[in-house]
Amino acid sequence: MVKLNKIYTRTGDQGTTGLVDGSRRAKSDPRMVAIGEVDEANSSIGLAALAVPPATAADLTRIQNDLFDLGADLATPLGDIGGEDFTPSDMVLRVIPAQVDWLETAIDALNEALPPLTSFILPGGSEGAGRVHLARAISRRAERAAVALAEVEPVNPAALAYLNRLSDYLFVLARALNAGADPLWVPGASRA
Repeated sequence: MVKLNKIYTRTGDQGTTGLVDGSRRAKSDPRMVAIGEVDEANSSIGLAALAVPPATAADLTRIQNDLFDLGADLATPLGDIGGEDFTPSDMVLRVIPAQVDWLETAIDALNEALPPLTSFILPGGSEGAGRVHLARAISRRAERAAVALAEVEPVNPAALAYLNRLSDYLFVLARALNAGADPLWVPGASRA
């Protein structure tokens, strides 16, 4: 269990921050950028949860918990262990495929009731859908940051898959919140 008595530690005043393994990284390090982007995605989902029905808010809270798991996963580099063993343990929190599977099941359930897309949609519609679309865009940025990290260091493949499915889930959720009556993109509409 996490216990924080003091919020500031002064250990980051020189532009570094600590990881789970005790190592320190520059706050501009790709690992720290990815962790920060995941945190921003999590915060945007919390904002979206305030404008959706209670059952949907509960699903978003579940996702927020998963994103804390994902942040802990990113904050635990493989270090000197070698290889790419992302197996969770009592001491190491990792995203697992079952968390990705839950998102896929949720996407499929939401998508069943929606009409097929006939155009790109404009992010918006209802307030809830607009907030979810914003969270989707931020989640995609978090995914890009995690992919950039994976280009230089090993990253748990399940964490990358989770971020990819998350933006898909948020897209379909926004459509569901608009009951399929999405504002549609009209190519060249303002050129006349």
